[in-house]
Amino acid sequence: MPSIAENLFGCIGRKVIPIRRDIHDAAVIINSTFYWTFVSPFRGKPIRLRASISEMVKAGYNSVPIVAVISLFVGIILALQAAYQLKRVGALIYVANLVGVSITRELGPILTAIIVSGRSGSAFAAEIGSMKAAEEVDALITMGINPVRFLVVPKLIALMIMLPALTVFSDLIGIFGGFMLATTTLEIHPFNYFQQSVQALLVKDVLTGLVKACAFGIVITIVGAYEGFKVEGGAEEVGRRTTASVVASIFLVIVFDLFFTTLFYFFT
Repeated sequence: MPSIAENLFGCIGRKVIPIRRDIHDAAVIINSTFYWTFVSPFRGKPIRLRASISEMVKAGYNSVPIVAVISLFVGIILALQAAYQLKRVGALIYVANLVGVSITRELGPILTAIIVSGRSGSAFAAEIGSMKAAEEVDALITMGINPVRFLVVPKLIALMIMLPALTVFSDLIGIFGGFMLATTTLEIHPFNYFQQSVQALLVKDVLTGLVKACAFGIVITIVGAYEGFKVEGGAEEVGRRTTASVVASIFLVIVFDLFFTTLFYFFT
């Protein structure tokens, strides 16, 4: 009979080997994606520009309404919560500082990334997963077309461009939401609120949010592509992988947000 040590190490091995395989597969996807995006264009394999523009429209332009509505409401909520505390010390004018800095540095990038993850990240996983289940990915490989270059690179380019653009839009709408509440309910003069916001915001606050947004775009694309290529089976597997891509994307967005926030805190 196997000893206790053999059972223990066998159990550990059965748990670790699948994790190692997943890490290897993810590394292959990451390496291939970055190669076909940033290296191959200098070696005569240009990026599919039309496909990238089409993905920009689907991931960026079509997300504008939901990003606008959510950002507006978040700006109003943030101003209300700030006013609840600041009115006790007679410092309502600092609502502008809190709303502006919080949205540009944190809430704008992360809320936009979560919205895009739910819309586009899941769509990436579902599209690639459906093609994998229908053996269309194998057909691309048979025709000599690299599936990462054909499917993933346009999506990566689209999110790296559109997610920062959506973040700037979200910042403006969120600050406008705080401005609306402050100038109506809180009775702060519009010019005073505007002046306070300009004084509070620095260029590095906006750049911090844009750097985060670009990183979030890469994370969402890689996770969606990885889950899509891992599909083995029919529609049920596609649905499961699509759900997993959304959960993993949101989790990694939060992790990367913590990483960049810590980095900027100590080095800026």
